[in-house]
Amino acid sequence: MTRKRSRHVALVLAGTATLALAGCKDDRVEAQAFPDLDSCIAASQENGLWFTEDDCRKNFAAAQKDFVETAPRYASKELCEQEHGAGNCGDDPAAQQSGGGFSFMPLLMGYMMGSMMSRGGGIFSQPMVRSANGSYTTPRGEQSFANNSGKGKVSPQTFQRAPTTLGKPPMTAAQVNQRGGFGASSTARPAAGGSRSMGG
Repeated sequence: MTRKRSRHVALVLAGTATLALAGCKDDRVEAQAFPDLDSCIAASQENGLWFTEDDCRKNFAAAQKDFVETAPRYASKELCEQEHGAGNCGDDPAAQQSGGGFSFMPLLMGYMMGSMMSRGGGIFSQPMVRSANGSYTTPRGEQSFANNSGKGKVSPQTFQRAPTTLGKPPMTAAQVNQRGGFGASSTARPAAGGSRSMGG
């Protein structure tokens, strides 16, 4: 039953920043988001936290790698900014290096780390990008946050890696419209009432 509930997440900056998720409390894991590596390293100096400076560096590098491999890619900068906001997109360096023409992708706007240690795992990360409504999301667009810093508990599914977009043709306007825009899963089931993962 909890799997059918919304996975929309709100990151709220009011006093102590928290991550709040609609879902079963027992199914959540510790998480913290950062706009950059330096802010993570600064936070790691606090006592009692579940991550170290080394964790910050390793997971930032992992988030950068995942970003290059999984961030959405668009056929034009205008289309990218339509989905992610003006000034939030840039050239796709991977496309230029491979000689595969031009495509555009949202800028990396920070990263999130999650502790899976209570589940027998380690620490996982996700890159964060901006969406057109001003929120921050994971590359899938299914997890929406009000800001790119804060801490709390989220679903472990937040750290599920998005499908790779590296080396694939960039999305055209028709493809973006067909899938309902950034954040709308191309595999979404109509039985879900047509609701999009982001925006409600």
